[in-house]
Amino acid sequence: MKQAAAPNNRELIHVTEAKGLRRSQVWARLRKDKWIYALLTPGLLYFIIFKYVPMWGVLLAFKNYQPFLGFWKSDWVGLEHFRVFFQNPEFVMLLRNTLLLSLYNLVFYFPAPIVLALLLNEIKVNMYKRTIQTLIYVPHFISLVIVASLTYVFLTTQDGLVNELLQKYLGHKIDFLASPEWFRPMIIMQTIWKECGFGTIIFLAALAGVDVEQYEASIVDGANRWRQLWHITLPSIRSTIVILLILRMGDVLDNGFEQIFLMLNPLNREVAEVFDTYVYMMGITQGAFSYSTAVGLFKAVIGVILVLGANWTAKRFGQSGIY
Repeated sequence: MKQAAAPNNRELIHVTEAKGLRRSQVWARLRKDKWIYALLTPGLLYFIIFKYVPMWGVLLAFKNYQPFLGFWKSDWVGLEHFRVFFQNPEFVMLLRNTLLLSLYNLVFYFPAPIVLALLLNEIKVNMYKRTIQTLIYVPHFISLVIVASLTYVFLTTQDGLVNELLQKYLGHKIDFLASPEWFRPMIIMQTIWKECGFGTIIFLAALAGVDVEQYEASIVDGANRWRQLWHITLPSIRSTIVILLILRMGDVLDNGFEQIFLMLNPLNREVAEVFDTYVYMMGITQGAFSYSTAVGLFKAVIGVILVLGANWTAKRFGQSGIY
């Protein structure tokens, strides 16, 4: 077999000159837009200091951390905490509760801002539209502690408004706060009420970019409002919906600690305990720092796998994905 001819000196010079030219072009672009790149500095520092530097803490998951020994002198135990966690009888309960809440969120909460944004987009009087937007944005800025307090005031069996109405019209009360079967619907209703309005911002921005000429052409062709919605509006925001759905997959095992913790009690723990509250219980109240870190790392790894899998699936179906 003939060996490939070695590049001569002229070719090497051309390659070197091309690399030097590209490097000089990059530096020239950086100098030209230096103030624009300077605006990235606060964001980069935030992620480096608060997101990347703390990552060394995941090593606790592979150590038997003892506070009096310190991080470096604590014994290395490898995957022992993961083995104990997976063999724990509560693992199945935690996984079931977490996945069911995430499934309910995907089925009921995720489409809600889309539907609400489509309805708002149909309002043509700007004054009414802005008033409604303001009203539905307000709950997002209310603390979850206040939301939990309002839920208690309305649903408690002791003079709660909802139970008083049930007593008046049905003749009996329902203990929503202590009934396991009502816990998940209660959490989903809280989430929809608090976040649905604020979630419309992204979809309204996407709807603002839809070409008006497409609607005008469809009217000429005799399309009604439903046809316009199905064939123009939804396809125009499909990429936004797909990207948000991909990002939402990363939170499948993350239901939010504060909301669940505030509504959790011994009577509904069987359906309310999730990975977030379990990490708090084991890490903060019982001092099992390494074990709780292992549980948190398990959640993070599953989240990354789901995001990558959802992105790959989206690309297989012809969508842009997140990268």
